[in-house]
Amino acid sequence: MNIRIANTAGFCYGVKRAVELVEQAVDQGKTVYTLGPIAHNRHLVASFESKGVRVGQTPEDIAEHCTVVIRSHGIPRATYEALRQRNVEIIDATCPSVKRIHNIVSDAEAEGRTPVIIGTPTHPEIVAIAGWCSKPKVFPDEGSLEQWLLSDPEHADLPITMVSQTTGTKKLWENCKKILKKVCTNYKIFDTICRATENRQNEAASLGEESQAMIVVGDRTSSNTKKLALICSEHCSDVFLIDNAADLPLEQLGRFSNIGITAGASTPAWIIKEVKDTMSEIKNVDVVAEESFEALLENSIKTLNTGDKVLGTVTAIGSTEIQVDLGTKHAGYIPYDEVSADPTVKPEDILKKGDEIEVFVVHVNDQEGTVMLSRKKLEGIKVWDDVEAACENKTPVEGIITEENKGGLVANVKGVRVFIPASQTGIAKGGELSELKGKTVQMKITEFNRARRRVVGSIRAVANEARKAASEKIWNEIEVGKQYHGTVKSLTTYGAFVDIGGVDGMVHISELSWGRIKTPNEVVKVGDEIDVFVIKFDAEKKKISLGYKTAEMNPWNKIALGDVVTVKIVKLVEFGAFAQVLPGVDGLIHISQVADRRVDKVSDVLTEGQEVEAKIIELDVERKRISLSIRALLTPAAEEEAPVEE
Repeated sequence: MNIRIANTAGFCYGVKRAVELVEQAVDQGKTVYTLGPIAHNRHLVASFESKGVRVGQTPEDIAEHCTVVIRSHGIPRATYEALRQRNVEIIDATCPSVKRIHNIVSDAEAEGRTPVIIGTPTHPEIVAIAGWCSKPKVFPDEGSLEQWLLSDPEHADLPITMVSQTTGTKKLWENCKKILKKVCTNYKIFDTICRATENRQNEAASLGEESQAMIVVGDRTSSNTKKLALICSEHCSDVFLIDNAADLPLEQLGRFSNIGITAGASTPAWIIKEVKDTMSEIKNVDVVAEESFEALLENSIKTLNTGDKVLGTVTAIGSTEIQVDLGTKHAGYIPYDEVSADPTVKPEDILKKGDEIEVFVVHVNDQEGTVMLSRKKLEGIKVWDDVEAACENKTPVEGIITEENKGGLVANVKGVRVFIPASQTGIAKGGELSELKGKTVQMKITEFNRARRRVVGSIRAVANEARKAASEKIWNEIEVGKQYHGTVKSLTTYGAFVDIGGVDGMVHISELSWGRIKTPNEVVKVGDEIDVFVIKFDAEKKKISLGYKTAEMNPWNKIALGDVVTVKIVKLVEFGAFAQVLPGVDGLIHISQVADRRVDKVSDVLTEGQEVEAKIIELDVERKRISLSIRALLTPAAEEEAPVEE
């Protein structure tokens, strides 16, 4: 009996990555949850449960202060947002191929297009994809798609963007494309079937044609495993879908001389090995391979493709390259100029023999058995991934303003060029954008297009969010009499508007000074920082009346009866002179008090603008009246010149 094993059998990259992330979290001693089963294989899930990993079906099932791993199928946007509200660490193991579909349908809907998704409506991956848009159309087959398109003439004119489940069959996808192109007039088609899935299905079909019987290993609830079995049955009359080695129909298999084996993307390596070991019990079994079965199994699990991100171990540091063991038959190496994006970094300073590192596969040379790797490209990819995640999650990022152009500013965010339109800089129209050059700023990513390498940010969005939070805090805590340190934002004829930290309040002109003023700018200027207090507020109408003048500032509290003060003559009248005692406080010097003698005209003694000393002889604070006297400070002339009697 000859047995051939598919090179593509076992974990795909997405599942392998998700499993490794769970294992890493467990090894770090964390309390780990997965949101739904990490993969569609009950044996894998049971294995993790034995290590303490729990399965939560909803965000509410996840205990606080734990670590939750999002499975490779991904989750809807709403579920992700709900998870972010929990006090947990999130490890997003969503398959990059699935994440790409999330972005496609989300962008499509933002452009006014109708997302059409081909796949099993109840499959977790499809549920997640549909959750990244509000009105998707999901069809399990070409018949339901065609029926919907023809059910209403308007459907044919809809702008449609069509994607497929990553584990969908090529045959179904091609049929759906034909129907869409035939009926629809405005369509965009994205081939989103995973390349690994496509390769697995193609190999299963080819192996099925050459085999008398096919064994498909995988969980019966797994969509991609069931599709593999369906594809095999189209090319081979005897197909056995088994969950594990215990399900092998050994007696039936004994009658075949040529058997092929493949496995679903969620099937662990140990289950495939158990199947192999059990198959060896059948007499006269020969495994068709140039290498040992174990090597074939290992290589089937660890396939390498350009663009893959893989883990490896540093085995040597040479004069021009770093040698890396990837656990495959290929020899991996990193040229020195691909070690780091920083040209000043020396490879031997950051890497040493035995280090486990993640690398990017640049080129696979199967003929020579070598793989060119890059650590620098992976750093760049991770930065773009981080910026994309910031855009999706609406989280702020930090960048340095590097240049100004006619449309706005350009910032550097970890090496990614981000354009900030002038309207989003937070600087008022007509202001100097150059003031921000060289400064570190917080911004939100509002537009992200990796293909076009276009990223747009907004400083204003972060400022608005901060202002909104500050505003909510003020309105929650505001009370009459509470004091604030604010900034004068604008002036009107009737007062000044003051920003007290997210909310503007108004100081009426009457509350700016104890004295009489004609305009607010006699007391304050735009940009002045002043201390104010709440006089009254209306939370419903969002209005606040503020006071600036305080009892301590009241000039009437700074003078007393009998005080001798220096005053300035401001106006002469027939019956005396008005003099300024303090800014905003005037007093009257009666004509009888301007000198120590009789005066016919006040102008004979005083002039406007003159400064003299006077005594406060009457003070009425309530009526705001002051009587002053110069005479009280002078020795009467008659007394000075009176003769001395002997």
